[in-house]
Amino acid sequence: MNPYANRMMVALDYPSAAEASQCIEALSGTGVYVKVGMQLFYAAGLDFVRQLKEKGYHIFLDLKVHDIPNTAKGAMQSLASLGVDMVNVHGAGGKKMMEAALDGLELGTPAGQKRPLLIAVTQLTSTSQETMNNEIGISGSVEDAVVRYAKLAKEAGLDGVVASPKEVPFIKEACGQSFLTVTPGIRPAGADIGDQHRVTTPEEALLRLGSDYIVIGRAITKAANPRVALDEILAGIK
Repeated sequence: MNPYANRMMVALDYPSAAEASQCIEALSGTGVYVKVGMQLFYAAGLDFVRQLKEKGYHIFLDLKVHDIPNTAKGAMQSLASLGVDMVNVHGAGGKKMMEAALDGLELGTPAGQKRPLLIAVTQLTSTSQETMNNEIGISGSVEDAVVRYAKLAKEAGLDGVVASPKEVPFIKEACGQSFLTVTPGIRPAGADIGDQHRVTTPEEALLRLGSDYIVIGRAITKAANPRVALDEILAGIK
């Protein structure tokens, strides 16, 4: 098994379980995480997530919970029973919401099982400086906002954050090397960046910037053979 495979998360951004099935079967046994986001989760539901666990996958359930603290707590208490490995909230919900989400996750985790990792979204990798300043209404640089949310997440007891690879060195400096960074916005050299703004290659994210996990979607999921695409990406990380 490639030593970087278990640090790679393949984003299963499909509209149905049936359309995700080819990719799921192709990646079986590779050791990669799979990321189930809102589109697939809302279409396929809880049973689909349970089936992925039965196939041996590590799962990042990417639902970006963002609500009042009590609702966030209840949501996490429900999700904890699925046995996924990682879940997330929006850091913009604030410290009390993140603390409540963590409480819910701990309450809902069955006895004898490990609590899923809980991470916070800082700024989406599709968010540009202009969008953050002029539309969202957050002043300062993207890096400053990301680090502020990361420090807040750490204070709330969370395990890490979602951020662009470009912000990882700043997060590690502010929160320590053990604070996890999960980084979307990954594109192999020469690939279309799509709707992303703050992007890097897999090699740069893992080896130069220090990402703990990288998230890759279309470069694998839209490939004619997802397993070949994965192997080519892993081979390029040296």
